[in-house]
Amino acid sequence: MIGESSNSVRCGIVLAGGEGQRLRSFIRRFRGDELPKQYVNLIGSHTMLERTFRRAEKLIRPEHLFTVVSQAHLHYPEAMSQLAGRPKGTVVVQPENKETAPGLLLPLSFLYRRFPGATVVVFPSDHLIIEEDLFTKHLDLACRVVEACPSSLVLLGMQPSEPEQEYGYILPEKQANNFGVHRVLRFVEKPQAPVAREIIAKGGLWNAMIMVFKAKTLMDLVRITARSLYSSFKRISDAVETSEERAVVEETYKTIRPLNFSSGLLEALPRSDSVCLSVLPVKGVYWSDLGSEQRLLSARQKAGYGAGINRVPERAHSPVRGNTPITFSR
Repeated sequence: MIGESSNSVRCGIVLAGGEGQRLRSFIRRFRGDELPKQYVNLIGSHTMLERTFRRAEKLIRPEHLFTVVSQAHLHYPEAMSQLAGRPKGTVVVQPENKETAPGLLLPLSFLYRRFPGATVVVFPSDHLIIEEDLFTKHLDLACRVVEACPSSLVLLGMQPSEPEQEYGYILPEKQANNFGVHRVLRFVEKPQAPVAREIIAKGGLWNAMIMVFKAKTLMDLVRITARSLYSSFKRISDAVETSEERAVVEETYKTIRPLNFSSGLLEALPRSDSVCLSVLPVKGVYWSDLGSEQRLLSARQKAGYGAGINRVPERAHSPVRGNTPITFSR
């Protein structure tokens, strides 16, 4: 594990609250159910979530790694089994999936209450990354950038291999700073192939939703750009580890609207004076979000596996201590 900076705790958030809609029909054919893809053994001997934990723990201590899941996931024995061994208080359960902004802000509210000065790394749970050690070095560099400049939010931009129309793109400034990061000029979401080719020619990168920031910096940004959303999650943060925690989370999720983090919040940030929004190009690393059957099969070939998908064997259902829907092992 790469050592933590002496002046900052490093924490992580694993985003596992999604339903895997785009791959759902594929998984249904092979499994006969709709287990979200992050809990499925799609490549090799581990599920995508287990791979994410292993990757994240090269940089983050397990007790500092928070995971967000949805309440509906807990009906699946496979999900329960993969989550039950996580350290006490690090699995945060949202009542329902309301897109990536609430899915990130809920675990951040728990994390912020305990580690307000932390450097935070966000790990989507359904990605395949083959050259993990090289990827971890890029993440460590991004952490050092944020620790040196706490107002920074650093995205990891993946080097495009083709003009993929289903990905979001980041267009960086040409000039990099001493760390090799570039300021973000703008975001382009799911462009048509000719536009994607033009963006790539200008140095555009795939937006993998992998990012590093100070916990306080992101909370302040949400306060500036989405005041109502900030108020909702600030109330949750204030209720963490109190008798009101469960009720406040459930009440909040009844009132908030779904919001995509990239289009709803990130795209406003290049115009903000309160944050330095940057991107670190990641070169020499194969990355895929496994968002379609075609990409999954392509990724399996790249990783040296055949076309067959292994079914994850059902394991014992581990009950949540205290039967609380908010966190495991409170």
